[in-house]
Amino acid sequence: MEPLTEREIRAAFINCSKGEAKRLSVPRDLADRPWEDLDYLGWRDPQAPDRAYLVTPGHDGRPKAVVLRASASAVGQQRRSMCSMCLTTHSGGVRLMVAPKAGRAGQQGNSVGVYICADLACSLYVRGKRDAGVGARLHETITLEEKIRRTVANVDAFVAKVGTA
Repeated sequence: MEPLTEREIRAAFINCSKGEAKRLSVPRDLADRPWEDLDYLGWRDPQAPDRAYLVTPGHDGRPKAVVLRASASAVGQQRRSMCSMCLTTHSGGVRLMVAPKAGRAGQQGNSVGVYICADLACSLYVRGKRDAGVGARLHETITLEEKIRRTVANVDAFVAKVGTA
């Protein structure tokens, strides 16, 4: 993924108002992110832990971003769950994230949900740059590039569902 500026990120949101995009918390460490290893940029809001954001490069060269709300984590729950995006399993590290749909559908309360790595670091798990623990990655016979393509396709499909009426 190519590095993005704060201005590009704020302009990319498809499921919130321009005013909301102006007020949301953008990471201060954009220059330090491992952009060459990211298929999308994802982060949790430090002021509101139940809020998260995801930005994809977009097929047309214009980034697309979505606002997410994380489900409450069950206290003491350490059940293994699998991320729908990168297929990494975690003990307590996968959360249901819900995005309001874009446009009128979102204004009417419609939303789309996905089970995703709670830290939104799918790209790093797929590449082996972050460890989710023993048994987190299932043995697969496909190449790393194929795993990356699958993750990108899963993320793109989710963002497309958010953006459709």
